Amino acid sequence: MSESPVRSNTRERTQNETVSEETTERQDVCPECSGTVKTDTEHGETVCTDCGLVIEEDSIDRGPEWRAFDSSERDRKSRVGAPTTNMMHDKGLSTNIGWQNKDAYGRSLSSEQRQKMQRLRTWNERFRTRDSKERNLKQALGEIDRMASALGLPQNVRETASVIYRRALGEDLLPGRSIEGVATAALYASARMAGSPRSLDEMAVVSRVDKMELTRTYRYIVRELNLEVQPADPEQYLPRFVSDLDLTDETERRARELIEGARQAGLLSGKSPVGLAAAAVYAAALLTNDKVTQSEVSEVASISEVTIRNRYKELLEADGVPA
Repeated sequence: MSESPVRSNTRERTQNETVSEETTERQDVCPECSGTVKTDTEHGETVCTDCGLVIEEDSIDRGPEWRAFDSSERDRKSRVGAPTTNMMHDKGLSTNIGWQNKDAYGRSLSSEQRQKMQRLRTWNERFRTRDSKERNLKQALGEIDRMASALGLPQNVRETASVIYRRALGEDLLPGRSIEGVATAALYASARMAGSPRSLDEMAVVSRVDKMELTRTYRYIVRELNLEVQPADPEQYLPRFVSDLDLTDETERRARELIEGARQAGLLSGKSPVGLAAAAVYAAALLTNDKVTQSEVSEVASISEVTIRNRYKELLEADGVPA
């Protein structure tokens, strides 16, 4: 009578586990005297503490050769660089000569050595940007980082904008357009894709191009690169407006309710999401007795007071509240 396959597999698994346990035990004990085995990391050896038999030698020490007693000393001694990033034209893989004119011990360099280091910095900078595309990319990524810092955009938005610009540069979409214009359009598209949108007026304030060029370049980049950019939702602007105006959470919740009521009534179509968000914040502040003026909301949202007056009345009527 033949043995069943299930019982046979169980027996093989048990035998394998037994062999594995025996192998582990043999590694933990001395093969000569069955004594205790210890690893000497300083000399790279595995020896028996009882009889002194060297079981293994010249083992690889994968740890650092230095010691650190706190986090700051560990960071100072570590030779591991920062991770690669798309926000640098060379992705952060090249070396950089620091601007401090000091040696490794913190001593100031002599006049001759300072001149030598300055020449080295100049040549190092030239080698990092060897052709026109790299110089173009370096200038554009610097612009993206500058504008993102001014607008308070997070790191993921900057990375995405850098990738969009690299794609535009790789597909030769820049001839006939300014570096600043394409960089601003990439950042604007990235912010909308990440759910942290900024208005065209806000982008134009920090950009070196006007609103008309930004709009034209943005549409061109989105069309040529087939970017999937969803229409901006007014609710995405609410947290920032409420935070900048120092309003309460109740006001933000009420503003969301007003926008949702307007959406159900079909009032959002064809209207600026920034204007709707600003009007919702102002209307919600009135309903929750939060003190804020139209001029303050207008300044934060970068839109006119006329737009706020027109939109907030529509929102209140859709919610059934007399304006």
